[in-house]
Amino acid sequence: MTHIALPEPDRSIVARRDEIAADLAALIGADAVISDEDGRRTFETDALTAYRRMPLAVVLPRSTEDVAKVMRYCYDAGIKIVPRGAGTSLCGGALPAEDAIVIGVSKMNRVLEIDFAGRTARVETGITNLAISGAVGEQGYFYAPDPSSQLACTLAGNLAMNSGGAHCLKYGVTTNNVLGLKMVLITGEIVEIGGAHCDSDGLDLMALIVGSEGQFGIVTEATVRIIRAAEGARPMLLGFGSSDDAVRCVSAIIASGIIPVAIEFMDKPAIEVCESFAKAGYPLDVEALLIVEVEGSEEEISDLLGIVTAIATPFNPKNILISDGPVQSAKIWKGRKSAFGAIGRISDYYCMDGTIPLGRLPEVLREISAICTRHGLRVANIFHAGDGNLHPLILYDANDAEQSTRAEIAGAEILTLCVEVGGCLTGEHGVGIEKRDLMRSQFTDTDLALQMRLKSVFDPTWLLNPAKVFPLDAGAPEDRGGQAAA
Repeated sequence: MTHIALPEPDRSIVARRDEIAADLAALIGADAVISDEDGRRTFETDALTAYRRMPLAVVLPRSTEDVAKVMRYCYDAGIKIVPRGAGTSLCGGALPAEDAIVIGVSKMNRVLEIDFAGRTARVETGITNLAISGAVGEQGYFYAPDPSSQLACTLAGNLAMNSGGAHCLKYGVTTNNVLGLKMVLITGEIVEIGGAHCDSDGLDLMALIVGSEGQFGIVTEATVRIIRAAEGARPMLLGFGSSDDAVRCVSAIIASGIIPVAIEFMDKPAIEVCESFAKAGYPLDVEALLIVEVEGSEEEISDLLGIVTAIATPFNPKNILISDGPVQSAKIWKGRKSAFGAIGRISDYYCMDGTIPLGRLPEVLREISAICTRHGLRVANIFHAGDGNLHPLILYDANDAEQSTRAEIAGAEILTLCVEVGGCLTGEHGVGIEKRDLMRSQFTDTDLALQMRLKSVFDPTWLLNPAKVFPLDAGAPEDRGGQAAA
């Protein structure tokens, strides 16, 4: 994959690598700075592995104050900065630049404070989602957002992309589960937004920061909402003879007023691969599969599963399997959570992330299949059906340049389709470099100019996460520095 343009680095900055690394080491300690080639290569890409760039240097600060020192130094020296969590971004959101410093927050992973009475936890953003739940689990609480990469992904990346996960249907995405932030601006100034309370007066800056993809600053601490776990939860599998029947069943469940914890969709190619990997008991004689999970007391769970079964019946399910306990539930979810890795065992893939209105699911799935067939590619569909967040996986051979190009073109057509039917370019993966040049399919030049003016308020010299989100020809001055055009 090579068609996404990346700007040429500032060679004068690259030539000063040793000097810059020495300055950074003096600021925060030599053990927090990586400047050798082998060390930097570890950070040359994120989960969009088709694109790679060696960073100028990498710093791994241990505190907010360390981040502030590095940010101030880079601001004064005119050096670009790429924020990084765990590097699990699927859109190139953490792709380095050769003239940029990567600031990784992975060492900043402490739980700072837990308030069970107030149902909040204050944590550093290098912590993983699962680690937050692990810290509060013994008291019967959990942190809700659960992306498939939750074993590895950090809160920092989730905040940058406003990630969700399978259970966002009931519990919302990251922005619905964060109350306060501590952020370092490009000038090194440390600001606090929100706090351990539900709402803040004045402008809703929280909603602006969450999902801003590292364009405004680096968030080092967050106060998150922790939720009392339900008495129990149980998934069921519904297998259908067609994808149309499955997605119509999803609409009927949502229309009934029931809010399951999750409704996940897999088509036949995904079912076969995930079952081979996880041995979860997925039916292999169906064209589409729904995982529907409900929670509550045992009585409530039984009632809800009975209602879902009744709702599904008119859509002629070929298989209905209700989990018989925690072991089977874990297997069912292992198959879904391991889907991307399982498909990676048989093929390279390009993972899309678009969101559409639920009512358009049948036609969009048909068109996705047609797009991929037209480009001579296979596709496996796995997505959060309850909120219309699609994740088509386009299968291709990464060693074949021509196939790689076709995969990117097909992906762009799928994302454009999402916008055309009333959806948007991204649900939880972000824009990064992957969708940067598609932004005009959703936004007008005026829309983009306004967004860029907001960026310039926080980052007047455009040093933060360069060449991401905004099309390179969207109107910012030469080299993306200075105030963006209004």
